[in-house]
Amino acid sequence: MERSLVLLKPDAIHRGLIGDILARMERRGIKIVGLKMITLGNDLIADHYSHLASKPFFPEIVAYMTAGPIVALVAEAEGVVSLLRTMCGPTNSADALPGTIRGDYATTIRYNIIHASDSIETAEVEIKRFFAANELSDYGRIVLEG
Repeated sequence: MERSLVLLKPDAIHRGLIGDILARMERRGIKIVGLKMITLGNDLIADHYSHLASKPFFPEIVAYMTAGPIVALVAEAEGVVSLLRTMCGPTNSADALPGTIRGDYATTIRYNIIHASDSIETAEVEIKRFFAANELSDYGRIVLEG
């Protein structure tokens, strides 16, 4: 099974979209194996966005990602990295089709609602950045009878 890190960014939290976005994932057969709400510090932001640290818009990323809490989760499914990238749509919401998370909810490229790992290798690094091994659960999907 493949895993991916997903971050629901502060605008998703402020707009009350956590449940809607999680429901979309679960309806597609994606299993959530780690989930927490956290407030990001500057060190974690600098580490996660190190590839953008030299860009002139980096201070805007820091301001955006510290505007409120985020929800970090680990998603699991066959081909989940590619599946989530498709579900999210392009980073620029102007290019995101209706039916994608960004196409339906994002307002601008700056306020783009969600992050999902872009490769299996990146996912492994990102998951370890946000989750300790004991924060992830391995479970089967069963229906319990009452």
